Amino acid sequence: MIRIGIDVGGTNTDAVVMNGTEVIAGVKSATTADVMSGVVNALRDVLAASGMEASAVDFVMIGTTHFTNAVVQRRDLAQTAAVRLGLPATASLPPMVDWPEDLKQSIGNHAYLAHGGNEFDGRVISPLDEVELRSIARDIVAKGIRTIAITSVFSPVSTDFERRAGALFEAEIPGVHITLSSDIGRIGLLERENAAIMNACLRDLSAHVIEAFRNAIREAGITGKFFLTQNDGTLMDASFAEKFPVLTFASGPTNSMRGAAFLSGVSDAIVVDIGGTTSDVGSLHKGFPRQATIAVEVGGVRTNFRMPDVFSIGLGGGSHVVETDSGIKVGPVSVGYRIKTEALIFGGETLTTTDVAVAAGRASLGEAQKVAHLSPDLIDRVQAKIHAMLEDCVEKSRLSPDPLPVIVVGGGSILVDGPLSGLDVIKPAHFGVANAVGAAIAQVSGEIDRVYALAELGRDKALDDAKQRAVDAAIAAGAAPDSIEIVDVEDVPLAYLPGNATRIRVKAVGELHAG
Repeated sequence: MIRIGIDVGGTNTDAVVMNGTEVIAGVKSATTADVMSGVVNALRDVLAASGMEASAVDFVMIGTTHFTNAVVQRRDLAQTAAVRLGLPATASLPPMVDWPEDLKQSIGNHAYLAHGGNEFDGRVISPLDEVELRSIARDIVAKGIRTIAITSVFSPVSTDFERRAGALFEAEIPGVHITLSSDIGRIGLLERENAAIMNACLRDLSAHVIEAFRNAIREAGITGKFFLTQNDGTLMDASFAEKFPVLTFASGPTNSMRGAAFLSGVSDAIVVDIGGTTSDVGSLHKGFPRQATIAVEVGGVRTNFRMPDVFSIGLGGGSHVVETDSGIKVGPVSVGYRIKTEALIFGGETLTTTDVAVAAGRASLGEAQKVAHLSPDLIDRVQAKIHAMLEDCVEKSRLSPDPLPVIVVGGGSILVDGPLSGLDVIKPAHFGVANAVGAAIAQVSGEIDRVYALAELGRDKALDDAKQRAVDAAIAAGAAPDSIEIVDVEDVPLAYLPGNATRIRVKAVGELHAG
């Protein structure tokens, strides 16, 4: 099975060709302002480096930061109607109540409350009112809105109200984009609703971006299937990604961590991914990133869909190095993808961390004589500062005193030399393109998150039901049935609910079905 993995970062677009588990070739190409030409360049370069014909490629997997950046920068977002089903409950906290004002206004701040919703055990709060929904549909049409996010109270327990409301809106507003919160988020009304609204406002952009990716792949002469990577380290096909662009959030750090596990052969470790602009740090558990257990903020909005427990600092290969009155300052400002014109070793005028690594003799890049004037004292102090910043990150990622190894990947790995916090450092082969390797080896997953009343069902039956639902979801997403395994089970008793209630979350993962 020939796969190409691509990861679009802020500085570089990395690409690898893999034959099964073997890395045939890996390249770095500068990320371009329009992104697409950078992807085309990376595809062309990696095919040339591998000596492989484009027609031999079975699959292309892409990880992208497009959609995260759109939310953070408040650009290219569609006007969106947020419809919540739950009256008379939840009226005190309207949709988008906790959103930053500028983001709310950029999507129009159109919120509607309607009857519907369920209790945790599936009992109905109030029946769906179709007359009420048709009135909302008329208002949405009058405002010219083409995308709707529908959220019902406890919809992960019963999706019926959301699906019925979605069908009604599709009948009333032909061609409308519908996002159902139960397809994206977990238990927790406001965070799930936020994720659904965010997904809805990205639908127009996702259609444009994914069509551009398709054209780039077509232009390279590749006819194989095309997938995007999700933020849990698994894949979704292009048509699914068009509907759920929000699931690509944080897929870059996830790809790097999965690639680090694959290249090193170590499944439990701390991973430090040093790019051109930032360093992302997180923990691996059984070869997958540890998932965040608390609500994660994206662009100032709390969400509760799958996100890796990864944090970033402004330290990368392009980070500015500045001497201040209080000592050496490294980052967070970076030359980014302009490193080949602005760093000293490439004839520029900005002192970067890469210049210091070359001056210290730890890397062979550009023209070393252009940093020969840097004093040994400055070099030592900058390296000490970088080391201290990374050790601080590693300590934050440790959950126990056990001596886990630290896997260092990414193009900025030249900044690391020797142990961190007394832990062994591993730099695997192809460490510079680990993120693209992570995209190429990505598997297919299915996840379920439900509340069960154990008084009726019993714990064992509830767990079996949740596991089977997760397996079915993985098969539906394209996993080979005989390769699926359960990689994560959470069982949290909910003492504040009657009926001996427990919340069960199960994740199943399998290999991509070659058929």
